[in-house]
Amino acid sequence: MYLVDTNVWLELLLEQEKAGEVLAFLQNTDARDLVITDFSLHSIGVILTRLNKESLFEDFLTDTIEDSGVGKVHLDTAELKQVLVIGRQFRIDFDDSYQYVAAEKYGCALVSFDTDFDRTERGRKTPAGVLSA
Repeated sequence: MYLVDTNVWLELLLEQEKAGEVLAFLQNTDARDLVITDFSLHSIGVILTRLNKESLFEDFLTDTIEDSGVGKVHLDTAELKQVLVIGRQFRIDFDDSYQYVAAEKYGCALVSFDTDFDRTERGRKTPAGVLSA
């Protein structure tokens, strides 16, 4: 199982430099082996609506969340306290800590372009790294 970080989804949605790498990863990985956190989902919504891309967000919800089989995961209140502990332990910000704790809870490898995860025990994989494994 892979927890796909916010920046990976945005790379594709906003057609950025590594969009092709993300597309290849998604095309070659069973959607049922992928999860997204509620935090990522909300963050993507905030970013896309600020960019006046509401229809893109709606398409993302339909295609990725409702139709593809990508799982949605969340943390409860007690686990949010662990997010704070992890943030202090590895000197990573709240959103990264949230992803880290969720990956730990659900037994997932983190897929991210964020190098801050390299300081953690779990580390991270890039989309290309998953494909080459």
